[in-house]
Amino acid sequence: MASVPIIEARAIEKSYPQPDGTRIQVVGLTDFSIEAGKIIALLGASGCGKSTLLRILSGLAQPTSGALFWHGKPLEGQTPNVAIVFQSFALFPWLTVLENVEAPLQARGVAAVERRKRALRTLDTVGLDGFETAYPKELSGGMKQRVGFARALVVEPEVLFMDEPFSALDVLTAENLRGELLELWLNKKMTTSAIFIVTHNIEEAVMLADRIVVLGRNPARIRSDISVRLPRPRDRKSSRFVELVDYIYKVMTEPDVEHALPDPESTGEIVLPQGGLKANPAPVRTTKYQMLPHARVGGIAGLLELLHDRGGREDLFRLSEDLVMDVEDLLPILEASQLLGFAWLKEGDVQLSPRGAEFADADIQRRKTLFRQASLEHVTILKQIDSILKRKSDHSISDEFFRDILDEHFSEDEVQRQFDTAMNWGRYAEIFDYDSESGILVQAEAAPNELPAGEAADTNPVEKRTPTPASKP
Repeated sequence: MASVPIIEARAIEKSYPQPDGTRIQVVGLTDFSIEAGKIIALLGASGCGKSTLLRILSGLAQPTSGALFWHGKPLEGQTPNVAIVFQSFALFPWLTVLENVEAPLQARGVAAVERRKRALRTLDTVGLDGFETAYPKELSGGMKQRVGFARALVVEPEVLFMDEPFSALDVLTAENLRGELLELWLNKKMTTSAIFIVTHNIEEAVMLADRIVVLGRNPARIRSDISVRLPRPRDRKSSRFVELVDYIYKVMTEPDVEHALPDPESTGEIVLPQGGLKANPAPVRTTKYQMLPHARVGGIAGLLELLHDRGGREDLFRLSEDLVMDVEDLLPILEASQLLGFAWLKEGDVQLSPRGAEFADADIQRRKTLFRQASLEHVTILKQIDSILKRKSDHSISDEFFRDILDEHFSEDEVQRQFDTAMNWGRYAEIFDYDSESGILVQAEAAPNELPAGEAADTNPVEKRTPTPASKP
């Protein structure tokens, strides 16, 4: 008989209300469980809802619908014994290391003598004995995160939640702390029964986790749920390790393709019962408007140039290693290149398209022309902006018009990111000029080869139209 999970989410969903009465769904209806004796890693692209799901499972945030259970009983009315380690350290700068670690015990009403003993013991466990009287400003990033670990462990949580705890650290410090965390876990030097870690680092997930869950987005949904069977200690260079990393890369970079897990006996197995999506009976509007990857033109151009120098094709895993970039940083640039038709992603390899090769080999003006053509062919919002500006008598419009369109489909923060990306791409492609002070978009002057039929290029072109902002004092 299967044991009851420590935490179980049944048909949870998270959405945010909009002024028109509809809701934007961030997390789709999902089942999820956290079992004892496992490290669970949650992977996904930036903005896909990883941290939102962590906050729901830990009890920090309430789902819009669905139910949470703690040891099989409804969470409502219970106080789950959990702790969270954050990415940003989140230490109290006016307290010493010892006082920071004591803080959660004090909040729980633990007596002074007992909390001092437990705090000192925990600091010794994470290797911070001797730094009890230091203040956070005196510590390195790695030591600050150790204080964060100690503060979480001192309450002896049954589930330890970690929200990208190593991403703010340099590579060597992060590697060291991962090793120390694994040592504490494997040697049972911590009372924690399960660890749930949100990460964007695929290798980190494969190195640490017994189970890896990959999220899709818009709304968040479980793409793969993998039980990792690699023996510890794990070797990054082993073929089995590399195969699993490569598989996860494919799942994350090709969200519409189903991939078979290589050799289940040697790497892992897909766990089908976990995290299934259910039909949503509620009238929740999901994002159907095209979402632009958050990549700037310079990053796209740099990737295309690199691929061109390497013969037009490169293994994604090797490319990430060579660039010393996490998948989180590389994915938006890859997605943007694919969206624009400059590159393809197939079987874990990135390959230049003929148009991408032409872009990489072109001069500055030709690149602008190619980018303009690709944008107007593939990017919805840029097509809309171009069409409206051409049809308006003054060839200008306020940016609020497009912000309102985006606001119907995205959260407030995402609206700004989408708008910034569209402005970066559109201005580079010379589709429009934009005056951020007045908030006015104006159609850019047409290039000679793009003039309407019957019009000749002016040999003495006039100055580009510029926005005419309202009078200022």
